[in-house]
Amino acid sequence: MKRTLFFAGFALLALSVACSGRRSLLNGNESLAVRMVESEIARHPSPATLDGIPEGKIKWNYTTGLELLAMIDAANAYGRSDFYDYALRYYDTIVRPDASVITYKKEKYNLDHVCPGRPLFIIAERTGEARYAQVLDTLFRQLQEHPRNDDGGFWHKQVYPHQMWLDGLYMAEPFYAEYAVKKMGGSESFRKLKSDIVSQFVLVGKHTYDPATGLYRHACDVAREQFWCDKTTGQTPHAWGRAMGWYAMGLVETLQYLGVDETTQPMVAILNHIYEVLPKFADPQTGMWYQVLDQPGREGNYLEATGSIMFVYAMLKGVRLGYLPAAMQSEAMRLYERFVERFVRENSDGTISIIDCCAVAGLGGKDMRDGSFDYYISEPIIENDCKGVGPFIWASMEYDRLCGRLR
Repeated sequence: MKRTLFFAGFALLALSVACSGRRSLLNGNESLAVRMVESEIARHPSPATLDGIPEGKIKWNYTTGLELLAMIDAANAYGRSDFYDYALRYYDTIVRPDASVITYKKEKYNLDHVCPGRPLFIIAERTGEARYAQVLDTLFRQLQEHPRNDDGGFWHKQVYPHQMWLDGLYMAEPFYAEYAVKKMGGSESFRKLKSDIVSQFVLVGKHTYDPATGLYRHACDVAREQFWCDKTTGQTPHAWGRAMGWYAMGLVETLQYLGVDETTQPMVAILNHIYEVLPKFADPQTGMWYQVLDQPGREGNYLEATGSIMFVYAMLKGVRLGYLPAAMQSEAMRLYERFVERFVRENSDGTISIIDCCAVAGLGGKDMRDGSFDYYISEPIIENDCKGVGPFIWASMEYDRLCGRLR
């Protein structure tokens, strides 16, 4: 009993120290989640211009959808209806009265185009407008018709045949799981869909796993045809930080709908494996991770914000929901604080920014992206990329829960 009380007291002390605000940005009374949303709205009065979309244009875009979903979650958590209203302006514009979506075409069968539909679960419920529910049905139909490999794995896009990318698991599976639970929960159809969702994570893990490092490579061409793939394994040459970040977030955000049971246990095992191996590739000075994950410290490589915050967010949430060991909580909080110290800048106008974000990285296409080390470090480095901002808002909410600022 004394031993239990000792560890309980130690944990409370550690939590108090972590939340005491050793760094100036963490000292304030206002949540960094709130500050980041306010900063983004100040930078982009129109939500359509998030992710660098030119003024006057609008695009069905996974990056925009990711950040707006985080803003809606922050609106609910902190009682900020203005955050929700901001997101709603985007969807009210891009979803036409007839439920068609500007720039979206189902026939492209692109997993990236599923992700921006996730905020519509909340918006459809709140507004009661049929057009939003109809878009959800359209996106589900896309997944039911989506091209697959012989083993059942989704192609990343119609124009990328036989390819499974780690990115695609985040793009499709949390939506797939939420739709299945809310529309078909408890039915035989749901059980089949649940099994299919789990299999996507298992298949991409099987195809991209690198036994030499324990990491998962960015992608695999199951047909072994692409110029960028190893002709024996089908894999890309490297593990890219953000790709594994997508994978970790996808696991956590899908499990929150499916729960943990015998069917989903393989997902929990993959998630725990990721957090067993990640510390080996972290920068020893900051605890953060490199753009090319499997080449830490190599000349030209750099500490990259979006992948790092994805790992931190998925770790914080995974611990809270019981998918990762509770003993990891203090380390997850410490990594959040170190992320703020390394990547978050306070600007002279009172806004905050995330620095050192890889703007984009992919494979193939007209630019013949080859997945090499030189390719990954050649992509532009920018600030406030949606792919970092959204996970940072979520990670800050998790941190606030642990610090007692959010229930």
